[in-house]
Amino acid sequence: MQLIPAIDLLGDDATRLEQGDYERALFRRPAEEWVAELAAASPPYLHLVDLDGARSGVLRLDLLRRCVAAAGGVPVQVSGGIRTLASAAAVLEAGASRVLIGTAAFASPEVLGEFVREFGDALAVTIDVRDGIVRVGGWLDETPFTVADAAQHCVDAGVVRILGTAIEKDGTMAGPNFGLYRLLVTYPLAVIAAGGVRHQADVDALGKLGCEAAVAGRAFAEGAWR
Repeated sequence: MQLIPAIDLLGDDATRLEQGDYERALFRRPAEEWVAELAAASPPYLHLVDLDGARSGVLRLDLLRRCVAAAGGVPVQVSGGIRTLASAAAVLEAGASRVLIGTAAFASPEVLGEFVREFGDALAVTIDVRDGIVRVGGWLDETPFTVADAAQHCVDAGVVRILGTAIEKDGTMAGPNFGLYRLLVTYPLAVIAAGGVRHQADVDALGKLGCEAAVAGRAFAEGAWR
């Protein structure tokens, strides 16, 4: 069971939002400084989310390169604004080890299949959920997909790994939505859990459910694992 620190980028800063609300930033630090501090503990990955890219669909490769350099060799998985095969390739060329897609993943089965064929295990799909419905576009737009629909969509396309986020839990330190992960682990997918992870007991509980990893952001910002 892996514990992965999350770093959300807004402007040139690392931040944490509460429940994905861009007006409710709980924490701000210069991005490269915070990346280097978290990387110093040698986590298995750093989870880097470009919030500006998620809203606009525009990559910020210069900032990504600086963050990858600040990570000092710790692998980085990246999401936010990756909506084409070319943009995913550019993110990997900029130094990321894994790309995560959400908006592009739910455009059509054909599009997702193209990503899987091109990137294989270097790809993960984000399933970001509010009130049982998957959201995309920086969590601002609803899709027609339920959680079960989204998971099956990924299985059908040959996706290996998903990252499931309970949006209402994100940045709250209120504990994970275990019901969401009990459902996701019933599919033949490696599951990374995000949203509300507070401490090691949450990580252990998610591991017992069958999750591969857990992502935590605010807990690191508030010193839970330091």
